[in-house]
Amino acid sequence: MSNEDGAKIINGRTPESAAMVANTRRAMAITARLNRLTFNDADEVRALFSELTGRKVDDSFLLIPPFFTAGGDEIRVGRNVFINQNCTFYDLGGLDIGDDVMISPNVSLITAGHPIDPVRRRSVTIGKPIVIERNVWIAAGATVIGGVRVGENSVIAAGSVVTRDVPPKTLVGGNPARIIRTIGEV
Repeated sequence: MSNEDGAKIINGRTPESAAMVANTRRAMAITARLNRLTFNDADEVRALFSELTGRKVDDSFLLIPPFFTAGGDEIRVGRNVFINQNCTFYDLGGLDIGDDVMISPNVSLITAGHPIDPVRRRSVTIGKPIVIERNVWIAAGATVIGGVRVGENSVIAAGSVVTRDVPPKTLVGGNPARIIRTIGEV
């Protein structure tokens, strides 16, 4: 089920919840195979990532295992995308990664969450999309939360937690991430 802001809402103990769990099992089996590979196995990594997402990735795509996801079928990547090791992508809400994006080690892109209300917290999963536009660099250890759009040519500083949209050509950093400066300034 989706609402007006594009969020997916999945209530526990429903057919949608059962499908989400089955998809997580599928993703875990594929990523277990992918995570046995090395940097030298780029073609096989691309083949398994394509199987995971259900879409063939471009030959310019490069991922260094290990890699973790809770679904995979809502991940879309452009051309010339680089994903370094130990990244976690929870893609329930949809995860779009544009061309020429670089993602450093230990980055988490988390589209899924739960209500703050403790009564509903264990019974509802909410997925909000993340869009990463062209030529973005996400530095080591950064986290991007669902509902965020990262504008073209932007940089997210290492260790940042991004909870709001990032304008194009902007460097953001901190927790929560704030604008540091426009890229292109001296």
